[in-house]
Amino acid sequence: MSELTVTLLRFGFLLLLWVLIFSIVSAMRRDLVIGTKARTGTPSARQARKHPELVDSPPPARQQAHRLVVTEGPLAGTTMDLGSSPILLGRAQEATLVLEDDYASGRHARLFPQGSRWFIEDLGSTNGTYLADQQLTRALPVELGAPIRIGKTVIELRP
Repeated sequence: MSELTVTLLRFGFLLLLWVLIFSIVSAMRRDLVIGTKARTGTPSARQARKHPELVDSPPPARQQAHRLVVTEGPLAGTTMDLGSSPILLGRAQEATLVLEDDYASGRHARLFPQGSRWFIEDLGSTNGTYLADQQLTRALPVELGAPIRIGKTVIELRP
């Protein structure tokens, strides 16, 4: 090959690497924007000017969850005190709450505290985890009394 061909191939490869880097960065930015749109809470400056009552009112006091209650399924009536450590839900014997449910995976979901809130995330289960009839695709905060469905089992956080 001639020296010109080798130089052109090198520049082509370098260009291809930069295209790959820019596509990765744009995908990460897009994911971050989607994440910020999904969050709720403090109003933006534009909303604050239109609706000052949103800013001036203090947020309502939030009760903290202290118990996990199984409301439906084979373990209905089971309660578990919540501490500061995550809770593994599934059929596996090493799970914190072993579910006797044919539709639950061995390591189905994880309930974990973050700050004063509890979050639920699906661990790649076969049949999915549902929070108030919404299938989980990422970790979501769990409000008190919101049903978490794993197969035929429904659990809730209680004060």
